[in-house]
Amino acid sequence: MDKSQNKKHVVLFYCAECEDLARKVASQSDLITLQTIKWRNFDDGFPNIFINNAQDLRGQHVAFLASFSSQGVIFEQLSVIYALPRLFVASFTVVLPFFPTGSFERMEEEGDVATAFTMARMLSNIPISRGGPTSLVIYDIHALQERFYFGDHVLPLFETGIPLLKQRLHQLPDSDKIVVAFPDDGAWKRFHKQLDHFPAVVCNKVREGNKRIVRLKEGNPAGCHVVIVDDLVQSGGTLIECQKVLAANGASKVSAYVTHGVFPMQSWERFTHKDVSEKAFTYFWITDSCPLTAKAIANRAPFEVLSLAGSIAESLQT
Repeated sequence: MDKSQNKKHVVLFYCAECEDLARKVASQSDLITLQTIKWRNFDDGFPNIFINNAQDLRGQHVAFLASFSSQGVIFEQLSVIYALPRLFVASFTVVLPFFPTGSFERMEEEGDVATAFTMARMLSNIPISRGGPTSLVIYDIHALQERFYFGDHVLPLFETGIPLLKQRLHQLPDSDKIVVAFPDDGAWKRFHKQLDHFPAVVCNKVREGNKRIVRLKEGNPAGCHVVIVDDLVQSGGTLIECQKVLAANGASKVSAYVTHGVFPMQSWERFTHKDVSEKAFTYFWITDSCPLTAKAIANRAPFEVLSLAGSIAESLQT
C-alpha cells in the first residue's frame, strides 16, 4: 500500500517567530495547509488574539507550531493552544521543538523549583479534542525522564535532530575520518546509541576550586575530524573548553552539533570567524528549533542550520 494514502491533511497554525519554519514544513507536503492567527495586543499589553477561519476547523486535523523563546510569548501561545482543540477538531498536535525549561528538571537542594515540571503541567492541561489527547512533539528534550512530568491529557512524542547530523556528516569529504565527541557522560547516554557507527570520544567536567575543567576521559581524537554533539548550547563555554582539549590531543579539525542553539544575549558571536583565533570550529551545526537564533546566524561561518521541517512534516501526518 502507498504510504501517502495513509497520511492525513493537517491545518497548521504557528506563532509569529515560527513563520519561516512553518512555511518550510508546509512546503514538504501538499497535505499541510498553513492557517494564520492575528496576534494583537490591547493597550495594557495583554494579548488580543483572533484565530482566522475558526468555523472551518470542525472535523479537521489541526496543529500548532510553537516557540517558547521568552516568558513574554508563552502566555499568548498557551491561550491559542488551549483554544484550538475546543473547536471540534478531529485531532490536535502541538510542535514545541525546544522545551525551554528542560535543563532545570530536578531539585538539588530544598527550595529549588524544577521549572521543567511547571512547564509540563501547563502543557498537560491542554483540553482533550474529539480525537483524544493532544500529541506534543518535542525534539531532544534535555532529560528523557521528563516524559514522566506530563499528565494523561497529552501524549509526548520525543523526536531527535540526530538523523539530520548523520546525513550532513556523510556528505563531508572526510566522512571516513569522523569521530564523535560527547562533552560529558550525560550527552553520551543521550546520543551514543544513535551514533554508534562512529568512533567516540568522551570528555568530562571536573571541579578544581571554582573552575570547571574539561578533560579527555576516553577515546582517541588524533588525526581525525572530531564533532562534539550535545542537545543544547547556552554560552558555549563547555564547547570551547572541549575543543581545546580535543585539539591538544591531536584532533585535525573540531566541529560541533547541537539541536538547540539557545545562545542568550547573542553569545553565538564568540564562534563567528572574525579572526584567526576564533576559527576553532570548522563547522557549527544547529537546527531551526530556536527560530530567532537560526535567523541571526544565517550565512555566518562556521554556522549551518539543519532544518527540522521534513521531520516535523512527517510527525504531523502520521
